[in-house]
Amino acid sequence: MDPNDVEELIESELEDAEATVTHARDEHDEDHLAATVVSPAFEGLPLVQQHQQVYDALDDHMTTDIHALELSTYTPTEYEE
Repeated sequence: MDPNDVEELIESELEDAEATVTHARDEHDEDHLAATVVSPAFEGLPLVQQHQQVYDALDDHMTTDIHALELSTYTPTEYEE
C-alpha cells in the first residue's frame, strides 16, 4: 500500500492527526510500513489505546494491504518534547 494513502486514511479518521508513513525496510517492500502519528486524540490514553485508534482508522487494510506496521504515536505536546 502506498505510504501517502496510509497517511490520508489515518489523517481522515483521527482528530487533527498528522501522520508520516514510510516503508519500514525499503521502497520495494510495500507491505511493511513505519508510521509516526501525532494527534490530540491521544491525550490521556495509554499507548495500547493510541495504537488501537490508528489500527481502527486503517480498518481492513491492516489485514489485506499492510503486513506489518511499526507505529509511534504522540500527543502534540509529547512530540514537541
